[in-house]
Amino acid sequence: MLIKTPDPIKPSQITDKQQYLNRRQFIRDTTKFGMAGALLTSATGLILPAETALAGTKLSTVKNHEFSTDEELTPYDAVTSYNNFYEFGTDKRDPASRSGKFKPQPWSVAIDGECMKPGVYDYEDIIKPHQLEERIYRLRCVEAWSMVIPWVGIPLGDVLKRFEPTSRAKYVSFTTVMRPDEMPGLRRDVLRWPYREGLRIDEAMHPLTILTVGLYGETLPNQNGAPIRLIVPWKYGFKSIKSIVKIEFTHKQPKTSWNISAPHEYGFYANVNPEVDHPRWSQGKERRIGDFLKRETLKFNGYGEQVAALYNGMDLRKHY
Repeated sequence: MLIKTPDPIKPSQITDKQQYLNRRQFIRDTTKFGMAGALLTSATGLILPAETALAGTKLSTVKNHEFSTDEELTPYDAVTSYNNFYEFGTDKRDPASRSGKFKPQPWSVAIDGECMKPGVYDYEDIIKPHQLEERIYRLRCVEAWSMVIPWVGIPLGDVLKRFEPTSRAKYVSFTTVMRPDEMPGLRRDVLRWPYREGLRIDEAMHPLTILTVGLYGETLPNQNGAPIRLIVPWKYGFKSIKSIVKIEFTHKQPKTSWNISAPHEYGFYANVNPEVDHPRWSQGKERRIGDFLKRETLKFNGYGEQVAALYNGMDLRKHY
């Protein structure tokens, strides 16, 4: 059976959040959104919950960005219902169903390490001095699935420069909040908590890397990393750390959670590379959430023109 795929959805045409939160309305709208809604359960095994733990509010004065792809957006309900966030559980349905007790406000982020202005900064102090931007980015996960999401954020590099990193700052490390009472997944030793990630400082300063505070024009839901997370679109999704409470400038390459847990499977760089398979599956193809057929995986997730020069001279099979 042939199913007609709709034309790409522009940000101005995004369906209102309240419509997405009503599952019955969402099902009725599958004729409008084509295969994206109709195939969610058959292609991915995703069972949409009756409601998700969302508390998003509209973000004002958001401007569109030239880096945005014009690919069809992944429906809001899928973006907020199918997540990896092990602090809430290892099943992809867990973050949406188990994050309702998480409190993303008030929030602060500790800045430390090789910089001139360390300290603890309130969320507003980090975000408000900057113009929010909407960027429609692809996000590719190691498990060979991908989404296209309209993220809202600010260039990470613009934020980091305010803290005046010194010449010794070669890397930037990030740490996720650790609240076992609000994040039930922390009660299991799946990883060494708290969750940690890191970037080389030129990766962190690259204009594609954003500190993200929203999606679909609203503040981040709990399950998507509220209130502040990273998006590094040319790397596998686990590099885009969620619910950040600490940023540290370091001289040495920081230890990262998945690299500690399984170094033979998860390298520090984690650049999307179809030529380097995961030991347990191929990375050569991916399934976009909502699609029936797989597509070829693009090197650097399709952002090679912008970022390939960062890795000139490096063996990307060795530095995976």
